[in-house]
Amino acid sequence: MRSAAIEWPTWALIVVVHAAWLAAVAALPVLGPLAGSGLLALACCWHMSLQHELLHGHPTRSERINRWLGLLPLAAWFPYDLYRDTHLAHHRDELLTQPGIDPESNYVSADHYARLGRTGRWLRHAQRTVLGRVLLGPAMVILPTWADMLRRPLRGDFSQLGCWLQHLALLAGLLWLLQQQAGIHPLHYLLGVCYPALGLAMLRSFYEHRPAEQAAHRVVVNEAGWFWRWLFLNNNYHAVHHAQPGLPWWRIRREYLARRAEVLVRNGGFLVPGYGSLLRRHALRPIDSPVHRHQP
Repeated sequence: MRSAAIEWPTWALIVVVHAAWLAAVAALPVLGPLAGSGLLALACCWHMSLQHELLHGHPTRSERINRWLGLLPLAAWFPYDLYRDTHLAHHRDELLTQPGIDPESNYVSADHYARLGRTGRWLRHAQRTVLGRVLLGPAMVILPTWADMLRRPLRGDFSQLGCWLQHLALLAGLLWLLQQQAGIHPLHYLLGVCYPALGLAMLRSFYEHRPAEQAAHRVVVNEAGWFWRWLFLNNNYHAVHHAQPGLPWWRIRREYLARRAEVLVRNGGFLVPGYGSLLRRHALRPIDSPVHRHQP
């Protein structure tokens, strides 16, 4: 049974991530807009990885406490509650990658693809490249999500209104403080920091799932280097995370190294030797088709 007493690594991580964000904010005027924004984007991406830990039940068993720890909208674009609900729905492994069912699927059905125009098809194929995923992927998620936020109340659906209002209020306060105390313009923070931060996070999810008949074969192991492992909190060992979603970030790599052969047999050998290999091979060449191959 998991004990809160052994969750000190995640408590320490919470302190370090927020301290890193504050340090990056303070360093931005010294480093300049390019290097400073890049450092701050890394801190925001790291915060998104932390939110992933929080929604999976760390560092406490209390969903309410974990939620409060993750509410600050440092990465701006999505409410914590919305991310939590969609991500937990994504963890139905028997439905992984299914378009319209898995909320984090990168694929579309053949019928949906047939209805897309030339631009829509180009965007779908572009997002199956690394550069397309990092540069265009955030817009392809942000725009429909925010449009859905506006449309839902018009349809009489107020189920997400509370979490969006709270998120937008916190975001407005954060942007005001950044401008008043650090001289960071809201558009600079949103487009020059949070947009690339989301792009970095989407590099992790670029090829962490693939269509396959067996659910276990849909989840990757990416043997990334230390920088990426820390940035993504070992979520690159994604097959281990899906097999044991309650396993904390600091135990995932240890579990993988202890059972590497077993994990790779279970996931059908779905192995990527680091994010650099994806960039070298698929910077501009699609890694696969955006059309899902295995419809239920």
